[in-house]
Amino acid sequence: MLVSPERFEELVAEALDGIPPDLGDRMDNVAVFVEDRSRQANLLGRYEGVPLTSRDAGYAGMVMPDRITIYRLPICAMCRTETEVVHQVRVTVIHEVAHHFGIDDERLDELGWA
Repeated sequence: MLVSPERFEELVAEALDGIPPDLGDRMDNVAVFVEDRSRQANLLGRYEGVPLTSRDAGYAGMVMPDRITIYRLPICAMCRTETEVVHQVRVTVIHEVAHHFGIDDERLDELGWA
């Protein structure tokens, strides 16, 4: 199911808007991007940065934002309908945001978000 880049960005924005406000308000110094694909095959999303749980007094000043990237084409390739794309985008966004909060893959798997 191929979703246009514009529509896919809308889906990512909707997924971010769906994060509960008390969590969304705690996100700090993070930017979210959409790209067609990663250099790693079949990667749906990627978090790069310093999780909130690892930041200390030394994390200050001119620090580049953390980066969450959601990859459009691998998500589209695994879905047959736009409804499936919407669901997978939501799961992927939540998964990567969870990494920003310091939750690792093992715990995400336990919670059903891996």
